[in-house]
Amino acid sequence: MTVSGGFDLCIEPWIPVRLLTGEQTCVGLCELFERAHEIEDVDVPVPPAASGLMRILAPIAARIAADGGDRLDDPDIAEDIDDWFDLRKRVLKAGRFDPRAVNAYFGRKDLAGRFDLFHPQRPFLQDPRLLTECVDAKGAPNPSGVNKLVMGRPTGVNGAVLFGHFTDTAPVPVPAAEAAWHLIAQLYYGPSGQCTPRRITDVRTGSGDAAPLRKSVSYFAWGPQLFTTLVLAVPIPQTEADWEAEDACPWEEDLHNPLEALSPLTWPGRMLTGRFRHAALLVPSDDGRTVTDAYLTWSTHEPPHKARDPYQILDRRRDGDFQPREADGARALWRDLDSLLLKDSRQDARRPPALEHLPQWLLPQLRVRAYGFDQDGQQKDSVWFRATSPQILQWQEENDAEMAHHVKRCHTAAEQAGDRLDLAARIAWKIATDTSVDPSPKAKIKLDARKPGPWAAAALTRYWPAAEEQFWQLTGPHRTTHHVDKPFIDAALTALDEAIGHANRADIRVARARHRARGLLLALLQPAASA
Repeated sequence: MTVSGGFDLCIEPWIPVRLLTGEQTCVGLCELFERAHEIEDVDVPVPPAASGLMRILAPIAARIAADGGDRLDDPDIAEDIDDWFDLRKRVLKAGRFDPRAVNAYFGRKDLAGRFDLFHPQRPFLQDPRLLTECVDAKGAPNPSGVNKLVMGRPTGVNGAVLFGHFTDTAPVPVPAAEAAWHLIAQLYYGPSGQCTPRRITDVRTGSGDAAPLRKSVSYFAWGPQLFTTLVLAVPIPQTEADWEAEDACPWEEDLHNPLEALSPLTWPGRMLTGRFRHAALLVPSDDGRTVTDAYLTWSTHEPPHKARDPYQILDRRRDGDFQPREADGARALWRDLDSLLLKDSRQDARRPPALEHLPQWLLPQLRVRAYGFDQDGQQKDSVWFRATSPQILQWQEENDAEMAHHVKRCHTAAEQAGDRLDLAARIAWKIATDTSVDPSPKAKIKLDARKPGPWAAAALTRYWPAAEEQFWQLTGPHRTTHHVDKPFIDAALTALDEAIGHANRADIRVARARHRARGLLLALLQPAASA
């Protein structure tokens, strides 16, 4: 039941989706699960919100997905991984979520009102205590402002305008559905550092930690319809979870005391939805259709749980430890494919656990969906992105080792050409503009990292789209040749010439600079290439 003036996410159409028929519509949580087999894609236009939403939907899917009374979130079944894989296969073969299981979950008495965005006692993923804890020195409410909630809106005096013109002096209310997206995005990707102070004891603390997914990129196995995608999004049982404690998502348990130790990390609920570092509270309009203000502050200062996110690539650092791959708005998805296809033991990157042990019979149908948010570790947000690959998971090393290693060769060749192009363009600019530099082929040239010149950025901007085109041509059917370097070198040479420009080549120093740069690129085709 909906509370008067509320916004029940079970019923309200707040999730944009695209049906298999091509029709675009919006659905609530109940309809999303009931019709998951009819839905092709989730079209939430804010990728960090979509990434967080997938982590919310996955444990719900685990609660609902069942066969013969056995559920995917049953820890007893998870004790034997073969039994769990067998159950997942049976669930997938069923082809849809049982409507009775969907209604049983969302109709649970203990969850009544828990999915209401504006419930007075338990608003979804929010803390109503902030209304009395986020106050100024005189005890008056001290909200953060609706602009702080919406990612992309500027806050403060010097905030950058990314997606529209908004100011703190004239904030524009946010439709409730969009507010739900940005609430999720803040909980998973929110900043560290200064925030709205929260008074629980005599001290008003106004700083917090970064959200668990900040500046990261996530990868999901994407099926032909949402049902398959959600079942495969349920993480494989992990040994780092606490198997003695009862699993719960935030909407399934009591509010946590911010001053107490964190609840045990359990699978799959707390692993995916229980590691937030922020607390939020939305202030609705009288009719519950929009959000007019918001509180955003810290939720805990306890050390975060060490957990392997099931949807992230881990890269080996110089000290030997691993860290999640950082999102880069300028890096296309195809440049990560080898890390998604090769086994962990063969490389300095570990592929996401969610892409391990996928059903063999489904592999030819599966794509990869990536959601990323290019940010720094504190406050700066640069760009978010969403990308989807072709059906490439059939090339995983366990299934097609030859193709997996061919993808690795192609990627390595593309990266080497890109790195050399960057160096060559910088050297060319130095030769062309510094008369004290010796342009001869063997002369050593000292570069100033602060003065790269314009040619390198211009050349790389042209190179990477061309390299992607070459990559997909080289990875077409029956194209597993070992000779993959030349197409990328050719693309780099073309990009270099375009960056320098035809008009400049009449200048003798530019001509010499171009000759030196082209020589550096062509050297990659030699067996013992060196810069």
